Parts: sequence; structure tokens; C-alpha cells
Amino acid sequence: MRIETLKKAGFATLASAGMLALTAGAAFAADAPKDPLVAGDTAWMITSSALVLMMTIPGLGPFYGGMVRKKNVLATLAQSFGATCLIAVLWMVIGYSIAFTPNPDAGMNAWIGGFSYLFLAPMKLSTISSLAPTIPESVYMFFQMTFAIITPALIAGALADRMKFSAFLWFMGLWLLLVYCPIAHWVWGGGWLGVAGAMDYAGGSVVHLNAGTAALVTCLVLGKRIGLGSENMSPHNLVLSVIGASLLWVGWFGFNAGSALTAGYNAGMAAAATQIATAAAALGWMVAEWIVAKKPSVLGMISGAVAGLVAITPASGFVDPVGALIIGISAGVVCYISAVWVKKAFGYDDSLDAWGVHGVGGALGAIMTGMFAKGAINSVYPKGGWLTDGNAGQMILQLKDVGAVFLYCAIVTFIILKAIDLVIGLRVSPEVEVEGLDINLHGETVHD
Repeated sequence: MRIETLKKAGFATLASAGMLALTAGAAFAADAPKDPLVAGDTAWMITSSALVLMMTIPGLGPFYGGMVRKKNVLATLAQSFGATCLIAVLWMVIGYSIAFTPNPDAGMNAWIGGFSYLFLAPMKLSTISSLAPTIPESVYMFFQMTFAIITPALIAGALADRMKFSAFLWFMGLWLLLVYCPIAHWVWGGGWLGVAGAMDYAGGSVVHLNAGTAALVTCLVLGKRIGLGSENMSPHNLVLSVIGASLLWVGWFGFNAGSALTAGYNAGMAAAATQIATAAAALGWMVAEWIVAKKPSVLGMISGAVAGLVAITPASGFVDPVGALIIGISAGVVCYISAVWVKKAFGYDDSLDAWGVHGVGGALGAIMTGMFAKGAINSVYPKGGWLTDGNAGQMILQLKDVGAVFLYCAIVTFIILKAIDLVIGLRVSPEVEVEGLDINLHGETVHD
């Protein structure tokens, strides 16, 4: 009997101790701060960053490299590779800070960020950015770095075959800090355009109109290639360009769907809109060329696909599939007209149609976002667009966005180019241009 009593007392003591431990654990859990990091969002954003990085070297490099003449292929690839290396370092040192951190002078914050994140000094292992509250700030910084890399690299399409590599690197660095970073801050970093309500989901104005405008100014300042109109300047290897365009298409899902900053509903809709618009634009360009030139070229199809990718970029998280389809078809036709007819009419030498595809496509996409954005799709801009929700005021904001980016970029790009030309010169000598940039600038050729 005594043994049974002792057993019962022991069990009661153990049960009481267990309940006490559970109660204490629950109280501790209630008091402990909740970790804001979401593992799924973090994994998706690291993947998206890698996809966007893939767009520059293995994507843009071969895409442009296949379209130049054989004597300039390595020089074109070197521009993509060199820009990637230079801009990654500059972004770490100062670029991220002036694009995405608040300016202590409240009056200046509308225009440019601050210098608190020089060398990313305040960034710790567990730091979370207020702009992306479910992922580490290191991941958000890396994601934005990949955008900063590809944007200046796009300009290379207009200066192909004739710019010094040294001048190119100076241009990339200065343009990043004086043009890209301020405009990124205007729209995404708490600046005046974003606060006003301008819609740019993944970079229609910040990336594509910005790079396209710089491309137009650059080709006008540099002048035409020697032999343009009298020599054969056809692409030397369209297979390379098709591979590059295909990698751009795949990488763009990180570009657009990744801009949701979460692995949620918006990422899914942005991915769907991107695929629909890209395919529609490729068909639109192909049909337009088929009607005019009587043959649908492979170069035309891949150019149309890139035009669709560009145009849907600002709209991808704001429009439904029907809006994406309309934007895609419009981009294919409009960019074909710009890259073929308008360029020929005005006579400027945009070597690989950087303005015709990225500048025109980015502006078109930004404006059409104001037409077809649907308030029901997102909570950030619940008023939607003009044709979908009757919000005509959004069109005014989109036009203001396009106009401000174009004017600022054009003026500052011109100043940067003239300064570089004055100090070290922009263009290679006629002898180097005729013989080829590969052997003269880099000491090597594609085929020995």
C-alpha cells in the first residue's frame, strides 16, 4: 500500500513538473520576438537573383555577340563581363546606399539616397530591409545588384563595334552612379516618383527606358560605324543570338516574378503575364515583318521576344493575362516599326537596336501599364489604370515618369560621354575599327 502511494505521489510530481515546464516554455515563446524571415521567400529571391544575373553574361553577352561581326565578338562579350564585375563592386561600395537608403536630409530624399551604407557596413547577418521585410537585406541587396548590372550593360547594343574598352568601363561606372542610382531611388527607394504613385513593377522606366535613352544618346555622340550602308554588317552567328535570347527569356522570370519580393500570388501572376506578353510580342514582330519584308526572320522573332519582355516589365505584377496579351502584341509591332523604319528614316546608328527595343519598349510598357493595371490584382495601387478601372489620373503619372526619366537620363548621359571623350576619348581609331576590336583591344580572336 505504501509503495502504491509513493508511486502515485511520484507520478503527480512528474506531471506537475511537466506542466510547469510547458507553461514556462509557452510563456517564453510568447515573449520571444518573432523572426520576420520567411524561408520560402528567401529561397525564391536567391533563385531570382541568380536568374537575373544569368541574363547579363550568358544571356545578353551571346545575344549581342552573335549580332556583331566576327572581328568584334570577344570585345562585345568583354563588355558584358567587364560591366558585371565593375558594377558589382561599385554597388557594394556606394551604389546600393545612394539608391535604397534614406537620405538624412529629408528634402534631398526625394532625389537621392544617403551614404549610411557605404561598403554595406551596417548590413549584418540578420538585417532585414524595410523594403523587403521577409528576406535578409543581403538577399535584397544582391537582387537589386543584378538589376544594376544588366541596366548599363544593355547600352552596349548601341555602341557596338566602335567604343574603347577603357572608355566603356568609365562610362559604365559613372552612368551607374549618376543616372541609374538616382532614378532607382526616385521610383523604388522612396523618391518622388514612387511616392507620387508611378507604377513600375520591375523596371520599365528604371531599367529599359533608362538604358534605351542612354543608348540613343551614345550612338548619336559616337557617330556611325565606318562602312555602314556600304559594307555587309550582318550578324556573324545568329545561333549564338538565339541561345542568348532564350537565356534572357528564362532569366526574365527572376526579373519580373522576383520583383514581387515574395513567393506568393503576385509572383505567380507576374510570371504568367511575362510568358504571355513575350510570346505575343514575338508573334507580333514576326507577322509585321512577314507582311512588310515577305519573310519572317529568326533575328526578328528573337528581337520581338525581347521587346515583349521589355514592355511587360513595368506591368507584369499589375495586369491580368488579357492586358499582358495586348501589351505584348503592341510591343512587337511598335518596336519593329521603331527598330526598322524609324531608325532608317532618321539615320542614326543604333547598332543592335538598344533604343528601338529597350527605350521604345520600356516607354510603351510604362504607358500601357497606366491603361491596363487592375486594382483587384494588387493592394499597392488599388485604383488601377485608365481602361480597366477608369483611373485616368494614372496615365498622367505614367507619362510624368516616362518624361522625367528620359530627360534626366539624356542630359546626364550626354555630359558623361562628353567628359570621357575630352579626357581619354570615346572611339577607337579608324584603323582599329576596320581591323577589329578583338585583336586590337584584347589581343585575341575568336578563331586563331
